Amino acid sequence: MESTRGFILCLFLLVTISSSSAKVEEENPEFWRSQARETLQSALNRKINTNVAKNVVLFLGDGMGITTLTAARILKGQLQNQTGEETVMTMDTFPNVGLAKTYSVDFQIPDSAATATAYLCGVKTNINVIGVNAAARNGACKTQKGNEVTSILKWAKDAGKSVGIVTTTRVQHATPATSYAHSASRKWYSDADMPDSAKLDGCTDISSQLIRNIDIDVIIGGGRKYMTPRGTKDPEYPRDFSVRGKRKDGRNLITEWQKLKTGKVAHYVWNRTEFDAVNPETTDYLMALFEPGDLRFEVDRDPSMDPSIVETTEKAIRILQKNPKGFFLLVEGGRIDQAHHDGRAFMALHEAVAFDYAIARALELTKEHETLTIATADHSHTITHNGYPFRGQSILGKSPLWALDFRPYTTLMYGNGPGHKLINGSRPDIRDVNTKTKDYVQLSAVPLESATHSGEDVAVLARGPMAHLFQGVNEQNYIAHAMAYAACVGADLRHCQEPSETFATAPVENMSRTLHSSAAMVSSFFSVILAYTLLM
Repeated sequence: MESTRGFILCLFLLVTISSSSAKVEEENPEFWRSQARETLQSALNRKINTNVAKNVVLFLGDGMGITTLTAARILKGQLQNQTGEETVMTMDTFPNVGLAKTYSVDFQIPDSAATATAYLCGVKTNINVIGVNAAARNGACKTQKGNEVTSILKWAKDAGKSVGIVTTTRVQHATPATSYAHSASRKWYSDADMPDSAKLDGCTDISSQLIRNIDIDVIIGGGRKYMTPRGTKDPEYPRDFSVRGKRKDGRNLITEWQKLKTGKVAHYVWNRTEFDAVNPETTDYLMALFEPGDLRFEVDRDPSMDPSIVETTEKAIRILQKNPKGFFLLVEGGRIDQAHHDGRAFMALHEAVAFDYAIARALELTKEHETLTIATADHSHTITHNGYPFRGQSILGKSPLWALDFRPYTTLMYGNGPGHKLINGSRPDIRDVNTKTKDYVQLSAVPLESATHSGEDVAVLARGPMAHLFQGVNEQNYIAHAMAYAACVGADLRHCQEPSETFATAPVENMSRTLHSSAAMVSSFFSVILAYTLLM
């Protein structure tokens, strides 16, 4: 009872203190009423865009659950010397919002492979497999055969559009790989990662499929080491044996890719200088692999060597948009997820902020009346936003209310992960610990080497042609079908029927019915006259 009274008293004092930091205009009720009226009028003025989507840009924040969105919004504002809570992310401006259920066929909480197969291929599947349906089994090559499913990237290419992938991970990672590959294991990055039995059964590694399955116009990310023969020195880290080529089959897939593009203007680049020299106006194909594996986190990125996700997104769009039939582009903020796995909220949120800036740049480069832009996540993470922090307090800081053990805790924590620590049976005292650094690992409730995903629904935000289709609570695989319908690619082409085709048959049918009815009326009229004459 005493502890409850103490808590209430502390909370009262905190509210009293924090109210003094509120903005003066926010104390006026008219501030909120006026703001709400503007938002309402904007909603009332909104018109549904029923155009066919010439272009589709899918922004996928890996692990970017709603808690991450909220925390990233606050951080983005605080990096601009604002309190943060009221900040408007680019994603916040998308007028259509829905939720996607992320479970896989076999697990309540999914991985990035199963979810990618859902939102890219339109089919839910099992964890750890990519581009195959749920009849396939993890690691079992024989179950892959005959169970392959294709993605919207292929549907778009088959429709004559240009296609591309941009990621901050290796281009063979689960999300980008699902757009072009079919594999009973998401881990089969190169042939060196495959068991001999899988090779004997005829399965091929993901890197091989990257250059063979679909004629992809733009490929940007990391993953050089999976493309070259074992022992090949990395051009950026020649003395680092751990990042040398991995392939056992002796193939150099980069050279093979270049040969496949003979007669076209195709560029392979691995650093900023070469990347900047690529002229989008004259380039047909681009493969840019900036790291042996995943790209560096945004805060660790060397701008002199590697471009940002904003720059890679821009380059991809400028190359792809030359196609008069339009394009499909997948942009993945893949390291949001990896930072969460490490329990490093600082890194995850900075990745999400960079991701939001890439979305803003894409909107500047495209036209809303012809480009469907979607921002979503594949799954969430166990990060929580808790305590009673003051308005404007650092999102990476500590709650002003301490716990029952009289020790502070951070505003952001994880349900599980590497941040679980006990010292003499108690959690660590972080009063003198700077929790706002990039290397700080947030506390977690359960000890795990790597934090797990979480299973709640994820947000789906959309703007552009047919964006109103992305509303309500839907299965995650619905996303692929809605995108395809909007762009008239894949099997369902109803949306791109010409108006003359859609409506021409109706007048003919109506005219036929009218003539038939008129003939029947005339026949009835003469029947009546004949009957009357006979009666006379």
